[in-house]
Amino acid sequence: MRVGVVDIGTNSTRLLVADVEDGRVTELARESRVTRLGEGVDGNGRLGDEPMARVLATVAEYSQRMDQQGVEASVAVLTSAVRDADNGAEFTAAIAEHVPDARTISGDEEAALTFAGATSERTDDAEVVVIDIGGGSTELVTGHGADVDFHVSMQAGVVRLGERHLHTDPPKPDEVATLVEDFRAILGDALPEDVARSVRAAIAVAGTPTSLASIELELDPYDPSRTHGHVLELATLEEQLAFLAAMPLAERREITGLHPDRAPTIVAGAAMLLECVRAFGLQRVEVSEHDILRGAALALAEH
Repeated sequence: MRVGVVDIGTNSTRLLVADVEDGRVTELARESRVTRLGEGVDGNGRLGDEPMARVLATVAEYSQRMDQQGVEASVAVLTSAVRDADNGAEFTAAIAEHVPDARTISGDEEAALTFAGATSERTDDAEVVVIDIGGGSTELVTGHGADVDFHVSMQAGVVRLGERHLHTDPPKPDEVATLVEDFRAILGDALPEDVARSVRAAIAVAGTPTSLASIELELDPYDPSRTHGHVLELATLEEQLAFLAAMPLAERREITGLHPDRAPTIVAGAAMLLECVRAFGLQRVEVSEHDILRGAALALAEH
């Protein structure tokens, strides 16, 4: 079955068109645009007119592409920013004009779909954590094989925490330290010690880890075949955070391997990924291009 999935996140709006047969996913088209839907939501509780217009224009283009590709079934999943916004239901209805099956999913659903996508090709049965750092929320999902054992969705993402703590350019060391302290406390409340101890490996999905992998590999242009499966060592993450946090935004936009639109949020993202890896007592994390898009595609094909 040919399916189309639109993932409307706090920071980006993404498209996947794929053929799914017997659990195998063949990607035909994939695109990501930084649309920053969640801009200002943490402060005022509503989606702004300009961010909504950016996303709607992008989704309208994605809908045309799905039609051109002969998609048989499609879905749009909306996540943290829309869940939290007072006008989220109204915005979901506007998305449904372009993709009729538009759903604001819960944090638990988001976690389960992300785990399914990230682990879809794994044969290792060891306990693994999938880390999904988004713009407005962060999901941690642990499990083995296809089974989820624990999942939590935390109200902490790169846009949300960045807006809350990083106010100067470049951010002051104490601002970064306060962001880390805030996220460490959120992690401590959300992650039971026995769950953290049970995990043997980590997979990270979404824009933060793929960007950090691309920076380390100095990719220009971006190449998902090289970032997928790349391993980021703990020491590398520490070095990248120090490097990125010391640099003004204009200089971060020029870094080889980093898309300019990711530059405003990459400091918060690097800090949060580093703290997640530390929380599980691990020394490295594997980067995956397979995430909620793939999980939603698999689920759509099953129905």
